[in-house]
Amino acid sequence: MPRFSANITTLFREVQFIERIGLAAAAGFDAIEIQFPYDQDPAVLRDELEAQNLPLVLMNFPVGDLMAGGEGLAAVPGRQAELERALSEARTFAEVLRPTSMNLLSGRPDPRHDPANCREVFESSLRQAGLLTRELGIQLLTEPVNNIDQPGFFLSTQQQAMDLIAAMPDIDLRIQYDIYHMQMMGSDLFTSLPAVIDRVGHIQFSDLPGRTQPGLGTIEFERIFKLIDSLDYRGYVGAEYFPTLPTSATLDWLKPYR
Repeated sequence: MPRFSANITTLFREVQFIERIGLAAAAGFDAIEIQFPYDQDPAVLRDELEAQNLPLVLMNFPVGDLMAGGEGLAAVPGRQAELERALSEARTFAEVLRPTSMNLLSGRPDPRHDPANCREVFESSLRQAGLLTRELGIQLLTEPVNNIDQPGFFLSTQQQAMDLIAAMPDIDLRIQYDIYHMQMMGSDLFTSLPAVIDRVGHIQFSDLPGRTQPGLGTIEFERIFKLIDSLDYRGYVGAEYFPTLPTSATLDWLKPYR
């Protein structure tokens, strides 16, 4: 049976951030993930996670101005100093929170940048992040993000991610496989996910269109969850959707697994 994590950046937004951990536990989730915990007190988060007996299985490295519409950091020439500061901040939080995995997002470099240079910068960023995660015993991930919602995103397909992994055998890098993003890019989920499962470190989902809860769109989640259950995958499956109702009213998909 899949183990489900609640992304409390997108779920349970009807309450204060720290309260979302308890609601996730009460709903029957097995773990917590957070996109960007950097506006929180990590010690308070750690204590609440421990109180609710839920592990933190995923957090992202800081991404600079990416979430505000900017380029981001990891694949952007000229932002290496900002990336180093971001890695230092990530280390401070990771040492307290001890997540299972951390995701380094490539960002969307301005078209004026040479793609080959962006690739070189991104590989360097991944290697720096890899030193941190290896030291702390954390799995390093990178996530293809669809370039329809996010035009110009540097890493947008699973094949690009697989090519990157193959080119960097010196680091332990895995894919954060987001079902929504891969479906947006036209992947056949029932063939594409099994083809890369041995390089997948974490799975996330939301329905399409709209990144909503399962049942409002086109993705066959019952089939998808059965597929994941049949594969040699020992990680978590993260609910990272934007509920159209209070989160507790969107969890019918979870009930068969509880």
